[in-house]
Amino acid sequence: MEAANYGILSLIPLALTLLLAFWKKDAVFALFMGCLSGVLLLGHDPAFGFSALAEEALGNEDFIWILLIQVFIGIMIAFFMKAGVVKAFAEMIAGKVKSPRSVKLATWFIGLFTIDDYMSPLLRGVVMRPLTDEMRVPREKLAFLLDSTCASVCTLMPFMAWGAYVAGLVADLGGPVTSNEQGVSVYISAIPFNFYAILMVLITLLSALEIFPDFGPMRKAEQRARTTGKLLRDGAVPMMGTELEELQKGNDSDVKPNVMLDFLIPIIILVATAIWTYIAKGGVKILECFIITVIYMSIELSIRKVFKSVTDLVNTAVQGMKSVMSATLILALAYCINTITKSMGAADFLLGVCESWMTPALFLSVAFIAGSVISFFTGSSWGTFAICIPIAYSFTGGQLGTLVYAAVGAVVSGGLFGDHCSPVSDTTVLSSLGAACDHIDHVRTQLPYALLAAAVSIILWIVVALVGGAV
Repeated sequence: MEAANYGILSLIPLALTLLLAFWKKDAVFALFMGCLSGVLLLGHDPAFGFSALAEEALGNEDFIWILLIQVFIGIMIAFFMKAGVVKAFAEMIAGKVKSPRSVKLATWFIGLFTIDDYMSPLLRGVVMRPLTDEMRVPREKLAFLLDSTCASVCTLMPFMAWGAYVAGLVADLGGPVTSNEQGVSVYISAIPFNFYAILMVLITLLSALEIFPDFGPMRKAEQRARTTGKLLRDGAVPMMGTELEELQKGNDSDVKPNVMLDFLIPIIILVATAIWTYIAKGGVKILECFIITVIYMSIELSIRKVFKSVTDLVNTAVQGMKSVMSATLILALAYCINTITKSMGAADFLLGVCESWMTPALFLSVAFIAGSVISFFTGSSWGTFAICIPIAYSFTGGQLGTLVYAAVGAVVSGGLFGDHCSPVSDTTVLSSLGAACDHIDHVRTQLPYALLAAAVSIILWIVVALVGGAV
């Protein structure tokens, strides 16, 4: 679909999606209707237009890559269930975890060692969900802890992929920055001004410690879980299908679960492969990590006779694939609606609107707001950085100093905030998947915390702009 500029009409598809999502609480229906409205606004026939949209949005290596990650995650968890090791691990750890607070704190702490913003919510969700379920921590709170620490931590670590990407963008701008090494130096100097990420890490910590009081929909979720034991609200559609629960209940294997061989070693292989690929290949090869882990488990569980036959192994793998179908469908529709908003020029329209507010005193806050809105409507932090960093950099005059560092920090924070709030963000979808939570419930419960961190961040950037000499 050819790119065009539809002005304010470009916001209709995602606006309709959000309205239907919060009203009907059905992510698939809301996303489909948003896509359909975009197809109609572009002047295409509903059937052929949607077909062309799906071909353009899904026929690329990015979607296929993340689709395969979800598939292998489903297979890996299905193997865990088949071996009965998830329940065994939860029983083994249950005696050491004394309270909901301790298991939430452990979930937060593991997030500090994030390897990748895609792997973190999936891996931590697999490991911690049995424990949070045992302690009656609602799935919404688990999804919040997974989502709000993974990408936030990534933006605060200068040598992760996020830092390298932003450093490369800054280096390409020219001026006083002429190399990637100098770009990294600018990014490191911008980290103290990445207020939103810092605040979200602190808020999740205080929430895990139960020092920061829950409010909004999250408070209701916590009360529901503690008083009724319901980890999900009535009518919720968890991103992890019921196939896995049925697989665990129907497990007829007489082989005793081995926590070390069936659970801990696969996790070690996963993490070790991620670290090795990061060092040897210059980036974490997430898909390859899960493929290697699944291969190990296939061989190990077959040797131990957990799988009675090749057919048993394949059937278990298929059950795992079915379990992530809901997440896959939501992700596919999210890619479609992102393509629609891009085709309609939503990012350019929003950037033009935000630029009209640009004043010296509000410069950093507007940079944050622009990044937030674009990221929210496109579901892409990295795309937002590519759009906003050159503009913010040019507005500072390109002279290295407090305002340049703060501008980079504000844009990065904006991309992260919009990503946290957007139901079409891939990391938000993966956090819902990792927590086996209803996707819209995750978005609804996380949103108030994200808005609080954003409001405080805007105040801090106004102070920095005043003190840093923007006025």
